[in-house]
Amino acid sequence: MLEIERPADLLALAGKEIGTSDWYTVTQEQIDKFADATGDHQWIHVDVERAKREMPGGKTIAHGWLTLSLVPRLAATIYRVKHRSRGINYGANRVRFTGPVPAGARVRLKLKIKNVEKVEGGVRVTNESTMEIEGGSRPVLVAETIGMVYD
Repeated sequence: MLEIERPADLLALAGKEIGTSDWYTVTQEQIDKFADATGDHQWIHVDVERAKREMPGGKTIAHGWLTLSLVPRLAATIYRVKHRSRGINYGANRVRFTGPVPAGARVRLKLKIKNVEKVEGGVRVTNESTMEIEGGSRPVLVAETIGMVYD
């Protein structure tokens, strides 16, 4: 894990790929809980028996928004700012769900710091976040995500 002392030290990392997370397994239980939290109970996510019959690969798939929601969790395993008061999600400029994530699949995140801007009390960090699936030939998520890190 890359450890950075202070938010302003992120300025030196702009334009650099900073790492890849460990593999993370997306479980059916997690998919079901996400469906409950969002109210999106479309059968492709939660009906295991129907998915066995009708889905390519015979498995349910994670919601795209669930895959996106894993970015902060996995990014936290790539780097951390040791001396900060807080960090918050700021948004995204572009998000593309480029492939399915079947239940039981393992994913990992590649992170590049695209841009860092000074803001009052900290920095705004724009990341190129790419999620890949184990054994896949192309990413399942490509997103430009933005976070704020405060002194």
